Amino acid sequence: MREITIKRAEQATEAVICARMMVATEPWVTLGRTYEAALEMMMDPERELYVAEEAGVIRGFVLLVMSGGIKEGYIQSLCVVPYLRGEGIGGRLLDFAEERIGRALPAVYLMVSSFNEGAQRLYGGRGYERVKVYKDYVVEGHDEILMCKRWE
Repeated sequence: MREITIKRAEQATEAVICARMMVATEPWVTLGRTYEAALEMMMDPERELYVAEEAGVIRGFVLLVMSGGIKEGYIQSLCVVPYLRGEGIGGRLLDFAEERIGRALPAVYLMVSSFNEGAQRLYGGRGYERVKVYKDYVVEGHDEILMCKRWE
């Protein structure tokens, strides 16, 4: 098993690395996410950015929204470097996010793109249920699926 440590991002350089990782990979390439928009999200003090590190190298991240217009927590983004996808890092980040949100809130929400079948399998297999489909929400021709997991 990989030795992964998950910690809160504390430096701007970590946000820069995460923003670059995001805009260079799917689904964000198809969604047209810009580096500037990604970095703004990572640096937003209203969001919580956590990084997954292996030997001091960032391998993935999760970006959480814990307050705002919805009662429940929201996983805004979860990303793992492409060559390590399927190695359990995404699941570890998801476990971490659920534990963080579960300490404060009764449910967790996230959105997944209709073309992102791997992420849909990950979330569906972890008990997330489809709540609503937003047609052509970010880009025309692709839907965004709102999913929710409530604590038992």
